[in-house]
Amino acid sequence: MTMTQTDPSPLAIEFCGMPFSTPIVLLSGCVGFGEEYTRVKGFSNSDAGAVCLKGTTLEPRPGNRPHRVYETPAGMLNAIGLQNPGVDKVVNEILPSLDFSETRFIANVSGSSVEEYHEVTRRFDDSPIDAMEINISCPNVKEGGVAFGNDPAMSARVVEACRKATNKPLITKLSPNQTDIAGNAKGCIEAGSDAFSVINTLMGMAIDIESRTPVIGNNQGGLSGPAIKPVALLKVHQVYQVCRGHNIPIIGQGGITTPEDAIEFIIAGASAIGIGTALFYDPLICSKINNGIEAYLNRHELPSVDRLVGTLQLHQQPAPKCGC
Repeated sequence: MTMTQTDPSPLAIEFCGMPFSTPIVLLSGCVGFGEEYTRVKGFSNSDAGAVCLKGTTLEPRPGNRPHRVYETPAGMLNAIGLQNPGVDKVVNEILPSLDFSETRFIANVSGSSVEEYHEVTRRFDDSPIDAMEINISCPNVKEGGVAFGNDPAMSARVVEACRKATNKPLITKLSPNQTDIAGNAKGCIEAGSDAFSVINTLMGMAIDIESRTPVIGNNQGGLSGPAIKPVALLKVHQVYQVCRGHNIPIIGQGGITTPEDAIEFIIAGASAIGIGTALFYDPLICSKINNGIEAYLNRHELPSVDRLVGTLQLHQQPAPKCGC
């Protein structure tokens, strides 16, 4: 499938100037480096408007000790530890093997220092990658392991450093594990972010009661899946309040498993929607979600996904009585 600016489909959107054939984005860590599901009969990357590649650091990383993945009620814990072959191998060996005519490919930039984020971004800038997602949930080793994404000042510093290394679209992936996600978004916009992914995983734990030890080898992991959907919807709505005046689009994500889920995120303010954990039990879910969104648009006589973005109508709250 060849991407064009004149795709007549009601599912087609423009995201940071990039034409997407559908609003679906396959999320980083869930589809490897773009080839993970291509061996599944009936699966095609062209069912998604874009694919986010696995988190990439400057040097190769072996990842965390097992167990790395654990199923929880209505969700999944994971602590992979950014296992990856390093940016040079991704740029020189993996990217040339991808078919850039079937979808957009977005690199996921990760690091443990501001300098590493800058350098990884610089190397991806000199590649055919379409855009870059900044994973600011990585721990800053120089600041005692505090995640960049949980500190607004650190978040802005990372975005600013990446902005200096590229003119390609930068999508900042916001952590829900912070006090004021909207305030953080505002600082990232001022630092040069073109878009946001909302949200990254929530931190969680599972315990083996017989050994009285954490199930995950890293002790804790990121919780994804339907369990986090209500939190993700609220965060998308909060970030949208900051973004709508700046023409900054959002990839809404967190527990999307049905067309109805996807539509909720779009109504809350997401221009695109991310599919991740759902792929683990239904690799062909993208076409089902696409069909469901298109049916909804037809039923409500909406010509495009864009007409649905941010159309949430909040209930009016009564004014508090004196003395309350």
